[in-house]
Amino acid sequence: MAEPANETFSSAAAQRVAIIGAGLSGLACAHRLAQQGVNVQLFDKARGPGGRMSSKQRPSATLDLGAQAFTVRDARFASKVAEWQAAGCVAMWPVHSYQASASGWQTHDDGQVRYCGAPRMSAITRHLADGLNAFPHAALLLETTITALESTPQGWQLRDANDHQYGTFDRVVISAPPPQAKALLADWELMLSDACDARPQRGCWTAWAIVDAPLPPPPGVDADWQSLHVQHPALRLVSRNHTKPGREHQPESLSLLAQLDWSDAHIEETPEAAAQQLWEAFITTLPPDTALPPLVELGAHRWRYAQPASAGSQSFLYSKCGLALCGDSFRGSRVEDAWLSGDELGEALLGRSV
Repeated sequence: MAEPANETFSSAAAQRVAIIGAGLSGLACAHRLAQQGVNVQLFDKARGPGGRMSSKQRPSATLDLGAQAFTVRDARFASKVAEWQAAGCVAMWPVHSYQASASGWQTHDDGQVRYCGAPRMSAITRHLADGLNAFPHAALLLETTITALESTPQGWQLRDANDHQYGTFDRVVISAPPPQAKALLADWELMLSDACDARPQRGCWTAWAIVDAPLPPPPGVDADWQSLHVQHPALRLVSRNHTKPGREHQPESLSLLAQLDWSDAHIEETPEAAAQQLWEAFITTLPPDTALPPLVELGAHRWRYAQPASAGSQSFLYSKCGLALCGDSFRGSRVEDAWLSGDELGEALLGRSV
Protein backbone atom coordinates (compact mmCIF):
# COMPACT_ATOMS: atom_id res chain seq x y z
CA MET A 1 0.00 0.00 0.00
CA ALA A 2 1.28 3.48 -0.87
CA GLU A 3 1.28 5.68 2.20
CA PRO A 4 3.17 8.39 4.09
CA ALA A 5 5.83 7.14 6.51
CA ASN A 6 5.56 7.29 10.28
CA GLU A 7 7.74 4.49 11.65
CA THR A 8 10.98 4.88 13.59
CA PHE A 9 14.11 5.00 11.43
CA SER A 10 16.65 3.03 13.45
CA SER A 11 19.97 3.05 11.62
CA ALA A 12 20.39 5.60 8.83
CA ALA A 13 23.95 4.61 8.01
CA ALA A 14 22.83 1.05 7.30
CA GLN A 15 20.26 2.11 4.71
CA ARG A 16 20.93 1.85 0.98
CA VAL A 17 18.67 3.91 -1.27
CA ALA A 18 18.71 4.14 -5.07
CA ILE A 19 17.18 7.23 -6.67
CA ILE A 20 16.32 7.09 -10.38
CA GLY A 21 16.28 10.55 -11.91
CA ALA A 22 18.63 13.44 -11.05
CA GLY A 23 16.16 16.24 -11.60
CA LEU A 24 15.28 18.63 -8.80
CA SER A 25 13.06 16.12 -6.95
CA GLY A 26 15.60 13.32 -7.03
CA LEU A 27 18.41 15.61 -5.92
CA ALA A 28 16.31 17.09 -3.10
CA CYS A 29 15.49 13.60 -1.85
CA ALA A 30 19.15 12.55 -2.11
CA HIS A 31 20.31 15.55 -0.08
CA ARG A 32 17.77 14.99 2.66
CA LEU A 33 18.86 11.36 3.03
CA ALA A 34 22.60 11.90 2.66
CA GLN A 35 22.58 14.60 5.34
CA GLN A 36 21.42 11.93 7.80
CA GLY A 37 24.04 9.37 6.80
CA VAL A 38 21.97 7.25 4.42
CA ASN A 39 23.92 5.57 1.59
CA VAL A 40 22.46 7.09 -1.58
CA GLN A 41 23.15 6.24 -5.21
CA LEU A 42 21.57 8.52 -7.79
CA PHE A 43 21.13 7.50 -11.44
CA ASP A 44 20.31 9.59 -14.51
CA LYS A 45 20.32 8.81 -18.22
CA ALA A 46 21.50 12.31 -19.23
CA ARG A 47 25.04 13.68 -19.42
CA GLY A 48 24.30 16.07 -16.57
CA PRO A 49 21.77 16.54 -13.78
CA GLY A 50 18.75 18.77 -14.14
CA GLY A 51 15.82 17.09 -15.86
CA ARG A 52 13.47 19.82 -17.04
CA MET A 53 15.76 22.39 -15.44
CA SER A 54 18.50 21.48 -17.90
CA SER A 55 20.14 24.06 -20.15
CA LYS A 56 21.28 23.66 -23.75
CA GLN A 57 24.74 24.75 -24.77
CA ARG A 58 25.12 26.10 -28.31
CA PRO A 59 28.33 27.53 -29.80
CA SER A 60 27.24 31.12 -29.18
CA ALA A 61 24.63 30.89 -26.42
CA THR A 62 23.25 28.97 -23.45
CA LEU A 63 19.50 28.42 -23.54
CA ASP A 64 17.00 27.25 -20.94
CA LEU A 65 14.54 24.94 -22.67
CA GLY A 66 12.50 23.75 -19.68
CA ALA A 67 11.75 25.88 -16.63
CA GLN A 68 12.50 29.54 -17.36
CA ALA A 69 11.94 30.99 -13.90
CA PHE A 70 10.19 30.07 -10.66
CA THR A 71 8.25 31.57 -7.78
CA VAL A 72 8.50 30.95 -4.03
CA ARG A 73 5.48 30.42 -1.78
CA ASP A 74 6.46 27.82 0.81
CA ALA A 75 8.65 28.90 3.76
CA ARG A 76 10.82 25.78 3.50
CA PHE A 77 11.54 26.43 -0.16
CA ALA A 78 12.15 30.12 0.57
CA SER A 79 14.88 29.12 3.00
CA LYS A 80 16.47 26.86 0.38
CA VAL A 81 16.32 29.56 -2.30
CA ALA A 82 18.03 31.96 0.10
CA GLU A 83 20.85 29.40 0.45
CA TRP A 84 21.11 29.16 -3.34
CA GLN A 85 21.23 32.94 -3.65
CA ALA A 86 24.05 33.07 -1.11
CA ALA A 87 25.89 30.40 -3.10
CA GLY A 88 25.51 32.49 -6.26
CA CYS A 89 23.50 29.98 -8.30
CA VAL A 90 20.15 31.84 -8.10
CA ALA A 91 19.16 35.43 -8.87
CA MET A 92 15.96 37.40 -9.35
CA TRP A 93 14.64 37.34 -12.93
CA PRO A 94 12.66 38.64 -14.79
CA VAL A 95 11.88 42.16 -13.69
CA HIS A 96 10.78 43.52 -17.09
CA SER A 97 7.85 41.39 -18.29
CA TYR A 98 5.23 42.02 -20.94
CA GLN A 99 2.20 40.34 -22.37
CA ALA A 100 1.21 40.35 -26.03
CA SER A 101 -2.30 40.10 -27.44
CA ALA A 102 -4.22 41.34 -30.45
CA SER A 103 -4.17 44.82 -28.90
CA GLY A 104 -0.37 44.92 -28.68
CA TRP A 105 2.19 44.69 -25.86
CA GLN A 106 1.43 45.74 -22.28
CA THR A 107 3.47 45.45 -19.09
CA HIS A 108 2.81 42.24 -17.15
CA ASP A 109 2.91 42.14 -13.35
CA ASP A 110 1.14 39.39 -11.41
CA GLY A 111 2.69 40.42 -8.10
CA GLN A 112 5.03 37.39 -7.93
CA VAL A 113 8.79 37.72 -7.49
CA ARG A 114 10.55 35.28 -9.82
CA TYR A 115 14.00 33.71 -9.79
CA CYS A 116 16.19 31.81 -12.20
CA GLY A 117 19.39 29.83 -12.07
CA ALA A 118 22.60 31.83 -12.53
CA PRO A 119 24.26 31.77 -14.95
CA ARG A 120 21.86 29.10 -16.28
CA MET A 121 18.87 27.25 -14.87
CA SER A 122 20.88 24.05 -14.56
CA ALA A 123 23.25 25.86 -12.14
CA ILE A 124 20.82 24.96 -9.35
CA THR A 125 20.81 21.23 -9.99
CA ARG A 126 24.57 21.21 -10.64
CA HIS A 127 25.05 22.97 -7.30
CA LEU A 128 23.00 20.23 -5.62
CA ALA A 129 24.86 17.50 -7.50
CA ASP A 130 28.23 18.97 -6.53
CA GLY A 131 27.03 19.19 -2.95
CA LEU A 132 26.60 15.43 -2.82
CA ASN A 133 30.38 15.15 -3.09
CA ALA A 134 30.56 16.29 0.52
CA PHE A 135 29.01 12.97 1.58
CA PRO A 136 31.27 9.92 1.18
CA HIS A 137 28.19 7.69 1.18
CA ALA A 138 26.50 9.48 -1.78
CA ALA A 139 27.19 9.00 -5.49
CA LEU A 140 25.75 10.23 -8.80
CA LEU A 141 25.98 8.06 -11.93
CA LEU A 142 25.22 9.92 -15.16
CA GLU A 143 24.60 8.51 -18.64
CA THR A 144 23.12 5.46 -16.91
CA THR A 145 19.67 4.45 -18.10
CA ILE A 146 17.99 2.12 -15.61
CA THR A 147 15.74 -0.26 -17.52
CA ALA A 148 14.67 -2.86 -14.95
CA LEU A 149 14.23 -3.57 -11.25
CA GLU A 150 14.63 -6.98 -9.64
CA SER A 151 13.52 -8.00 -6.15
CA THR A 152 15.88 -10.34 -4.31
CA PRO A 153 15.92 -11.65 -0.72
CA GLN A 154 18.70 -9.14 0.02
CA GLY A 155 16.85 -6.16 -1.51
CA TRP A 156 16.37 -4.40 -4.83
CA GLN A 157 18.78 -4.63 -7.75
CA LEU A 158 18.85 -2.29 -10.74
CA ARG A 159 19.85 -3.08 -14.30
CA ASP A 160 20.83 -0.55 -16.97
CA ALA A 161 20.58 -0.46 -20.74
CA ASN A 162 24.05 -2.03 -21.03
CA ASP A 163 23.00 -4.90 -18.76
CA HIS A 164 25.11 -3.65 -15.87
CA GLN A 165 23.75 -4.47 -12.43
CA TYR A 166 23.64 -2.23 -9.35
CA GLY A 167 22.67 -2.97 -5.78
CA THR A 168 21.36 -4.28 -3.60
CA PHE A 169 19.21 -1.46 -2.17
CA ASP A 170 16.71 -1.33 0.66
CA ARG A 171 14.58 1.21 -1.17
CA VAL A 172 14.22 2.56 -4.69
CA VAL A 173 12.94 6.08 -5.33
CA ILE A 174 11.75 6.93 -8.85
CA SER A 175 11.48 10.64 -9.65
CA ALA A 176 11.02 10.16 -13.41
CA PRO A 177 7.67 11.13 -15.03
CA PRO A 178 4.88 8.61 -14.29
CA PRO A 179 4.89 6.86 -17.69
CA GLN A 180 8.61 6.15 -17.32
CA ALA A 181 8.22 5.19 -13.67
CA LYS A 182 5.41 2.77 -14.50
CA ALA A 183 7.64 0.92 -16.98
CA LEU A 184 10.01 0.13 -14.10
CA LEU A 185 7.63 -0.77 -11.31
CA ALA A 186 4.53 -2.21 -13.02
CA ASP A 187 5.65 -5.81 -12.38
CA TRP A 188 6.27 -5.14 -8.70
CA GLU A 189 3.72 -2.75 -7.23
CA LEU A 190 0.17 -2.48 -8.59
CA MET A 191 -0.87 0.49 -6.47
CA LEU A 192 2.07 2.63 -7.59
CA SER A 193 1.51 1.50 -11.17
CA ASP A 194 -2.14 2.59 -10.95
CA ALA A 195 -1.03 5.89 -9.42
CA CYS A 196 1.16 6.50 -12.48
CA ASP A 197 -1.82 5.83 -14.77
CA ALA A 198 -3.86 8.32 -12.75
CA ARG A 199 -1.40 11.12 -13.51
CA PRO A 200 -1.55 11.82 -17.25
CA GLN A 201 1.17 14.08 -18.62
CA ARG A 202 1.16 17.03 -21.02
CA GLY A 203 3.83 17.43 -23.66
CA CYS A 204 5.53 20.69 -24.57
CA TRP A 205 7.64 21.94 -27.45
CA THR A 206 10.29 24.57 -26.76
CA ALA A 207 12.03 26.29 -29.64
CA TRP A 208 15.13 28.42 -29.53
CA ALA A 209 16.17 31.22 -31.84
CA ILE A 210 19.53 32.99 -31.97
CA VAL A 211 19.88 36.14 -34.10
CA ASP A 212 22.93 38.22 -34.88
CA ALA A 213 21.68 41.55 -33.51
CA PRO A 214 19.27 42.78 -30.81
CA LEU A 215 15.59 42.64 -31.70
CA PRO A 216 14.01 46.07 -32.17
CA PRO A 217 11.37 46.50 -29.45
CA PRO A 218 7.79 47.43 -30.35
CA PRO A 219 6.89 51.11 -29.78
CA GLY A 220 6.66 51.95 -26.07
CA VAL A 221 8.42 48.75 -24.96
CA ASP A 222 11.70 48.79 -23.01
CA ALA A 223 14.64 47.67 -25.13
CA ASP A 224 15.73 45.37 -22.27
CA TRP A 225 12.41 43.49 -21.96
CA GLN A 226 13.06 40.03 -20.56
CA SER A 227 9.97 37.86 -20.91
CA LEU A 228 6.77 37.93 -22.90
CA HIS A 229 3.49 36.14 -22.14
CA VAL A 230 1.71 35.49 -25.42
CA GLN A 231 -1.94 34.97 -26.29
CA HIS A 232 -1.49 32.83 -29.41
CA PRO A 233 -2.79 29.33 -30.28
CA ALA A 234 0.77 27.97 -30.57
CA LEU A 235 2.97 30.19 -28.38
CA ARG A 236 2.61 31.00 -24.67
CA LEU A 237 5.95 32.36 -23.40
CA VAL A 238 9.10 33.98 -24.79
CA SER A 239 12.27 34.34 -22.71
CA ARG A 240 15.34 36.34 -23.70
CA ASN A 241 18.16 34.16 -22.41
CA HIS A 242 20.81 36.82 -22.86
CA THR A 243 19.02 39.03 -20.30
CA LYS A 244 19.41 36.41 -17.56
CA PRO A 245 22.07 36.98 -14.87
CA GLY A 246 25.51 35.93 -16.06
CA ARG A 247 24.63 35.68 -19.76
CA GLU A 248 24.94 39.30 -20.80
CA HIS A 249 27.81 38.43 -23.14
CA GLN A 250 25.80 36.18 -25.45
CA PRO A 251 23.85 37.36 -28.52
CA GLU A 252 20.08 37.78 -28.76
CA SER A 253 18.81 34.31 -27.87
CA LEU A 254 15.18 33.42 -27.33
CA SER A 255 13.39 30.46 -25.82
CA LEU A 256 9.89 30.01 -27.27
CA LEU A 257 7.60 27.83 -25.15
CA ALA A 258 4.55 26.40 -26.86
CA GLN A 259 0.99 26.21 -25.59
CA LEU A 260 0.27 22.79 -24.07
CA ASP A 261 -2.78 22.14 -26.26
CA TRP A 262 -0.77 22.99 -29.37
CA SER A 263 2.10 20.81 -28.18
CA ASP A 264 -0.17 17.82 -27.57
CA ALA A 265 -1.68 18.22 -31.04
CA HIS A 266 1.79 18.53 -32.65
CA ILE A 267 3.74 16.16 -30.40
CA GLU A 268 4.90 14.05 -33.38
CA GLU A 269 5.96 17.08 -35.42
CA THR A 270 9.59 17.27 -36.51
CA PRO A 271 11.80 19.62 -34.47
CA GLU A 272 12.46 21.70 -37.58
CA ALA A 273 8.75 22.20 -38.29
CA ALA A 274 7.89 22.92 -34.64
CA ALA A 275 10.68 25.50 -34.39
CA GLN A 276 9.59 27.26 -37.58
CA GLN A 277 5.96 27.47 -36.47
CA LEU A 278 6.86 28.87 -33.04
CA TRP A 279 9.24 31.42 -34.56
CA GLU A 280 6.51 32.54 -36.97
CA ALA A 281 4.09 32.78 -34.04
CA PHE A 282 6.51 35.09 -32.25
CA ILE A 283 6.83 37.27 -35.34
CA THR A 284 3.06 37.82 -35.31
CA THR A 285 3.40 39.57 -31.93
CA LEU A 286 5.63 42.27 -33.49
CA PRO A 287 4.48 45.24 -35.58
CA PRO A 288 4.17 44.24 -39.27
CA ASP A 289 6.98 46.54 -40.38
CA THR A 290 9.53 45.25 -37.83
CA ALA A 291 12.95 44.66 -39.45
CA LEU A 292 14.23 41.42 -37.93
CA PRO A 293 17.95 40.62 -37.80
CA PRO A 294 19.01 37.45 -39.64
CA LEU A 295 18.62 34.14 -37.84
CA VAL A 296 21.85 32.47 -36.75
CA GLU A 297 20.20 29.31 -35.47
CA LEU A 298 16.69 27.92 -35.02
CA GLY A 299 15.82 24.63 -33.35
CA ALA A 300 13.38 22.91 -31.00
CA HIS A 301 13.28 20.40 -28.17
CA ARG A 302 10.31 18.17 -27.37
CA TRP A 303 9.38 17.45 -23.79
CA ARG A 304 7.09 14.46 -24.18
CA TYR A 305 6.31 14.55 -20.46
CA ALA A 306 6.52 18.22 -19.53
CA GLN A 307 4.09 18.48 -16.65
CA PRO A 308 1.09 16.75 -15.05
CA ALA A 309 -2.34 17.40 -16.54
CA SER A 310 -3.57 18.35 -13.06
CA ALA A 311 -2.12 18.92 -9.60
CA GLY A 312 -1.70 15.87 -7.39
CA SER A 313 -3.23 15.37 -3.97
CA GLN A 314 -0.11 13.81 -2.39
CA SER A 315 3.47 15.00 -2.40
CA PHE A 316 4.87 11.49 -2.85
CA LEU A 317 3.85 7.82 -2.69
CA TYR A 318 5.56 5.02 -0.83
CA SER A 319 4.98 1.26 -0.91
CA LYS A 320 5.77 -1.20 1.87
CA CYS A 321 7.81 -3.22 -0.62
CA GLY A 322 10.37 -0.40 -0.66
CA LEU A 323 9.43 1.47 -3.85
CA ALA A 324 8.60 5.19 -3.80
CA LEU A 325 7.57 7.91 -6.25
CA CYS A 326 8.15 11.65 -6.12
CA GLY A 327 8.26 14.60 -8.49
CA ASP A 328 6.17 17.52 -9.64
CA SER A 329 3.58 15.08 -11.01
CA PHE A 330 2.58 14.29 -7.44
CA ARG A 331 2.39 17.76 -5.94
CA GLY A 332 2.09 20.31 -8.76
CA SER A 333 3.84 21.56 -11.88
CA ARG A 334 6.02 24.32 -10.38
CA VAL A 335 9.74 24.15 -9.58
CA GLU A 336 8.87 24.61 -5.92
CA ASP A 337 6.57 21.58 -6.07
CA ALA A 338 9.34 19.42 -7.49
CA TRP A 339 11.76 20.35 -4.71
CA LEU A 340 9.17 19.95 -1.95
CA SER A 341 8.10 16.54 -3.24
CA GLY A 342 11.63 15.16 -3.13
CA ASP A 343 12.52 16.80 0.16
CA GLU A 344 9.33 15.58 1.85
CA LEU A 345 9.84 12.03 0.58
CA GLY A 346 13.39 12.04 1.92
CA GLU A 347 12.14 13.21 5.31
CA ALA A 348 9.44 10.53 5.29
CA LEU A 349 11.92 7.78 4.43
CA LEU A 350 13.99 8.82 7.42
CA GLY A 351 10.97 8.00 9.55
CA ARG A 352 10.71 4.39 8.37
CA SER A 353 12.46 1.23 9.47
CA VAL A 354 13.68 -1.30 6.91
